[in-house]
Amino acid sequence: MDLKIKDVAELLNVSETTVRRWLKDGKIPAYQLNHQYRFSRGEIEDWMMKCKLKLGKDGFSLFEEEQIYPPPTEDDLTGQRASGTQHYSLYRAMYKGGVILNVPAKSKQELIKIVMQKAAPRLGLDPDLSAEFLLDREALMPTALNSGLAVPHPRDIVLEIPGSDTIITVFPEKPIDYGALDGQPVHTLFFLFSASDKTHLHLLSKLAHLGSQPSALEFLATKPNQEILLAFIKEWEAKVRNQNP
Repeated sequence: MDLKIKDVAELLNVSETTVRRWLKDGKIPAYQLNHQYRFSRGEIEDWMMKCKLKLGKDGFSLFEEEQIYPPPTEDDLTGQRASGTQHYSLYRAMYKGGVILNVPAKSKQELIKIVMQKAAPRLGLDPDLSAEFLLDREALMPTALNSGLAVPHPRDIVLEIPGSDTIITVFPEKPIDYGALDGQPVHTLFFLFSASDKTHLHLLSKLAHLGSQPSALEFLATKPNQEILLAFIKEWEAKVRNQNP
């Protein structure tokens, strides 16, 4: 899927001016087609997955060159706000996917196979084939977001019904090595299955934003059940909407 500057600005919740500045500074992957910038879904996805966190005096923040939800600039505040991310609900996708607690896995491969045996039939997918798709994606680049989170997902769209986007939240019995850039083992995984490229990137960007919040990381480390998790996500999304009217 080819994305335009407007699409990327909406996905990342920044102004088009900010995206153009990133392009000028070489901070975001793109190519030119007929003298216009275009972005591929795969490259933008990989760029988002490489997001790093750093600890400063005011808590965790994203490195400037890899920010997904950077602090708003004057351009962002005075320009037209992108509101598309508000329409892609983490709450709804997590409600559909449910929570799987204390998966007894010692490796990434074992965990993915166990989760797919439990969850794939509910999505109308073959467990073995789904696990293979997920492992193929991991072979390209680990889907860890750092700080103990990961977002396993297939390279291609596998759900056919619009609006069937699903996020299965998984807590391993013990944190496992996932090849994260920060070297930390993963304690929370969001298995993401989408029905379109656009919803996929929207939900991935929201999960990246969630993973940049210290309060969310502390909460997820407690391994909440589905009811408690959904209550937290509902309140968190409401705050994000209020901050980005």
